[in-house]
Amino acid sequence: MTLEVLFGTFGKFGRFGMFRNLKILLDNIKFEHTIFALPFAYLGMVLAANGLPTLWQFVWITIAMASARTLAMSLNRLIDRELDARNPRTMNRPLPRGLISPRAVAAISFASFVIFEFSAWQLNWTCFVLSPLALIFLVGYHYAKRFTWLCHWILGFTDGIAAAGGWVAVRGTLDPMAFLLWFVVIVWMAGFDLIYACQDVAIDKREGLHSFPARFGIANTLFVARVNHLTTVVALAAVGIIAALGLIYWAGWFIVAGLLAYENSIVKPNDLSRLNLAFFNVNGYISVIVFLSTLFGIGHF
Repeated sequence: MTLEVLFGTFGKFGRFGMFRNLKILLDNIKFEHTIFALPFAYLGMVLAANGLPTLWQFVWITIAMASARTLAMSLNRLIDRELDARNPRTMNRPLPRGLISPRAVAAISFASFVIFEFSAWQLNWTCFVLSPLALIFLVGYHYAKRFTWLCHWILGFTDGIAAAGGWVAVRGTLDPMAFLLWFVVIVWMAGFDLIYACQDVAIDKREGLHSFPARFGIANTLFVARVNHLTTVVALAAVGIIAALGLIYWAGWFIVAGLLAYENSIVKPNDLSRLNLAFFNVNGYISVIVFLSTLFGIGHF
């Protein structure tokens, strides 16, 4: 299937159409935000390997993560395209604007699914057998907000599969540490998704969506987000103690605790103007710091 078939607007881009379409594709799935999840897959990977894994494992874990996230975000844009078109915050995304067709997004989703399954098979049998569980949540979490305000924790559960998956990719087993890492991502992700959802309260109520802020209000939501992030800090401390990580890990832990405190301090019930800074910048730093401090902490520095 060619780009001309996938993108109905290909012809009007001229000789640089392919590059323009690639940019639109990456913008549609916010590919740069892979930084939120990929370091946690690497976190599970290095803890399971007690250092660096094999090159084979590293390559296929990376491909599996990138394809899984591409699948999840493509489906999110496809499933929510009508909602996005009615939301002023999201109406300028490529799909609502017609810059990319639903057929193209569906094709990308299918290709990502095939690559993900092949990656799981390349890693080990356990990864391949458990991959349908991941797929259920990668597809299903998009519908959660239509039924329950627990959608933020369901998103965290889905993203947490990355950390557990990194562990299983190396060990081939789901051990207690894999579940602890999974829990870390659940409460971390739910915390900042709660914050992020505060900007859509009016839209969620109008559309009948069941976000936590729409149900319980912004003030209560920000309090619960703080509880989730405090729990994240405690769970990360448990990881450090159980894995007997060194001083570099604890230095990273201290920085992450400070960043989470900062993130929650700059967003207030009557002032959400700095929300994007809290969501994108700070959480990107957190995921990278957790991974790097763990990697070097394993060496007991």
